[in-house]
Amino acid sequence: MDQSGSPTAEALHAPVLRWYDANARVLPWREPDAGAWAVMVSEFMLQQTPVSRVLPAYEAWLERWPKPVDLAVEPPGEAVRAWDRLGYPRRALRLHAAAQAIVERHGGDVPDDHAALLALPGVGTYTAAAIASFAFGQRHAVVDTNVRRVLARALTGVAQPTISPTAADQRLAVSALPADEPTAARWAVASMELGALVCTARTPRCGDCPIRSRCAWVLAGSPPYDGPPRRGQTYEGTDRQARGRLLAVLRAASGAVPKKTLDASWPDATQRDRALDGLVADGLVEPLGRNRYRLPS
Repeated sequence: MDQSGSPTAEALHAPVLRWYDANARVLPWREPDAGAWAVMVSEFMLQQTPVSRVLPAYEAWLERWPKPVDLAVEPPGEAVRAWDRLGYPRRALRLHAAAQAIVERHGGDVPDDHAALLALPGVGTYTAAAIASFAFGQRHAVVDTNVRRVLARALTGVAQPTISPTAADQRLAVSALPADEPTAARWAVASMELGALVCTARTPRCGDCPIRSRCAWVLAGSPPYDGPPRRGQTYEGTDRQARGRLLAVLRAASGAVPKKTLDASWPDATQRDRALDGLVADGLVEPLGRNRYRLPS
C-alpha cells in the first residue's frame, strides 16, 4: 500500500509469483525446451480459444511442423486444414504467412527482437509482447483480458475492465511491471494465470487469491460491475457457423469441391452464399472454374 492506503503493484509481485510457482498449469508451451516457435504457435491458437481446445491442435501442429520452415513450404490451405475447429481460421493463414516471413527475413528462427516480431504478419502488440516475454524472458507488458481484469480489480478497484482494451490499460500494465527482466517475464505469465484460474470474470475465487488482502476491489467491498452490458457472443445460426460448415467440407476433401456439395452443408442459401463470398474475400477459400472451390494453394 502507498501512503494513501491504496494498493501498489510492487506489493502484488511476490505473492502472485509465489502462487504461480505453486499453482501454474503444466502446459507444453511453458516447458523450458519448448522454444520460441512453440510459444508463437500457442499464442496464435489461444486467441479467443480455451486451452482445452487448443492442446490437441497444438500438439498435432508441432508434430507436423516443428519449425517455421516446415510450415512455410506447405500451401496455406494445409494450415487452414490443420486448424480444424479452433475457430477464427484467418489466424491459420496469418501464422503461415508469419512462418514464411521468418524464413525469408530471419533465416528460419523466430526473432528475439520485439520490433522484428511486431513486423511479422499477424503479430500485433499483444502477440509480440507475449512471444518476447514468454519465449525470450524480456520485460514487456503482456496485456490480455485476464491481465486487464486482475489489474483493474487489484489496482483500480473496479469489478471489470472496459469491454475493449484501452491505452490506459496498457499504461497500467506497464506501470505494474517489475523492474528486472526475468521477474517481469515471470510476472507477465503469473498475472495472466491468476486471471485465468482465480480472478475470473463471473465467479472470482477471492478466498483462494494470494493478493486478496491487497486488492483494491476486495478492500472496497467488491462493488458490482456498473458499466455497459457485457453480452456474450452467439454462434448458433450465425455467419460464423455457416463459414465453419463450409470450411469443414473443404477440409475433409482432398481436392476441389463442387458448389452443390457446399450447398448441402447449410440450408439458408442467402446466408450460405454470403459466408462463401466472405471466405473467398478472406483468402480462406479459392474459387476455381466450373463452380468448384478448394482451400488456398
